[in-house]
Amino acid sequence: MPAPINDHTVPWPADVAADYVAKGYWAGVPLGALLREVADRRPDAPALVDAAAGVRLTHGELAARADAAAARLLDLGMSPGDRIVVQLGNGWEFVVLTLACLRTGIVPVMALPAHRRTELTYLAQHAEATAIAVPDRLRDFDHQALAHELAGEVRAVTGGPWHVLVAGDDIGPGSVDLRALCGTGDDPHADRARLDAAAPGSRDVAVFLLSGGTTGLPKLIARTHDDYAYNARRSAEVAGVDADTCYLVSLPAGHNFPLACPGILGTLLAGGRVVMLPSPEPVRAFATIAAEGVTHTAVVPAVAGRWLDHAADAGAAQVASLRVLQVGGARLADELARKVSPVLGATLQQVFGMAEGLLNFTRLDDPEDLVCTTQGRPMCPDDEVRLVDELDRDVPEGEPGSLLTRGPYTPRGYYNAPEQNARAFTAEGWYRSGDICRRTPEGNLVVEGRDKDMINRGGEKISAEEVENLVYQLPAVAQVAAVAMPDRELGERVCLYVVPRPGATVTLEEIRASMEAIGVARFTLPEHLVVVDELASTKVGKIDKKALRADIAARLAAASA
Repeated sequence: MPAPINDHTVPWPADVAADYVAKGYWAGVPLGALLREVADRRPDAPALVDAAAGVRLTHGELAARADAAAARLLDLGMSPGDRIVVQLGNGWEFVVLTLACLRTGIVPVMALPAHRRTELTYLAQHAEATAIAVPDRLRDFDHQALAHELAGEVRAVTGGPWHVLVAGDDIGPGSVDLRALCGTGDDPHADRARLDAAAPGSRDVAVFLLSGGTTGLPKLIARTHDDYAYNARRSAEVAGVDADTCYLVSLPAGHNFPLACPGILGTLLAGGRVVMLPSPEPVRAFATIAAEGVTHTAVVPAVAGRWLDHAADAGAAQVASLRVLQVGGARLADELARKVSPVLGATLQQVFGMAEGLLNFTRLDDPEDLVCTTQGRPMCPDDEVRLVDELDRDVPEGEPGSLLTRGPYTPRGYYNAPEQNARAFTAEGWYRSGDICRRTPEGNLVVEGRDKDMINRGGEKISAEEVENLVYQLPAVAQVAAVAMPDRELGERVCLYVVPRPGATVTLEEIRASMEAIGVARFTLPEHLVVVDELASTKVGKIDKKALRADIAARLAAASA
């Protein structure tokens, strides 16, 4: 059976935790109970819309469904502290299941729809999950079949059951109908009483988020009820989210940004309404904003660019209700930032943060130049931020440095990952974000780049090491280096530099096919290949990624000249 979660988490020091409680950052109430309080105050107010599924729920109805689903999870044999991998699209089932988990203390592991066998097997085994929630099919991929195929590998680690919960019309043998599980209960009062009597503790793990780490597969970030509730509530305040807000979720809901920055949880905690949409494709997104009166949403820079292009072609009348457009996940180019308000009519709010904690926002009343040229400032007075050089010495004000941070919603370590924690956290609990930033006189941060070997493809963080390890499995490859290739639409794409073995040939098509056969998320697949006789190296003999990034940028510039 799974080991207790707390055996493998890194707690905040007791004196620091006491300070966060005293200052009101940690409320001492689990997230499920906080959401229940909102439903009690606003039972008839609209809470959740999934127009494609024909589902519209008030706060009272949503809370009752979450309680019914929570009770059914317990009846299924799951227990508080159990882990469930959640790999669902942007539908109402995602919200109800997540809230059900928060009520019971069952911990969702937020996977992405793009993940495949490699990522899912790792996540389920590392988290010691006993269940997975998937769509039946999504974009012609059979998620249900893969979920059942994982059973043997996962049970070999956990030794426990493996429940497959499926959202869709095709519920196969051995699967649990997730829509039925998330349906209306027979006795809402009994469900509520049962759950209120066994609520999780506020210091317990509420959710596992995935890191965008550079070493291998994603690490698990254990967010507690106390810290994640503050994350969502304070984000809502900074974004101007209140009971009149209508928030559109079009990015993958399992990401920290649309989940709680303020996202789904922040909007619901404020008493507002959440609208689920499968993708941010402009035509459908604009139509949904018009139909639902959407006031707030979050996108990555690549999506912001497509929305600006669509508005230039079709006009922005459909997005007249949009008050705040949050953009994060990657650095937004200044020239795009300056177009948002004039073209879309919404206030731009730049967001720079990480699933590991720290969130920076430009404020809604900041001067235009600050909004368009910086990535915001910390949202909490007790967010500690240092910019340091390679020896961890603080850099002079205004100079770029590597960002270190700690605070009331920044955990002190990854889950069950002592080796990674030794690299990613200092002995004093500072998290090494890997971002190179400089600070403006106003205290805002400007993101200058990364000091980690990571590729940011439209907000999806890809480990270069993971890609390289997979490519090295090809017999024809002698050496490989994965680097970020600049891209106007997505910011970066994956580029490979390969040295073939003597007499061998290597093609991009072969590499992509081999990676797809292994079963990896499609966004990790390389999109450009440079075959070379040798890889550039530093004076100490390491592969010189900086030189390779400069080389591919020069090649692209020459090709477009």
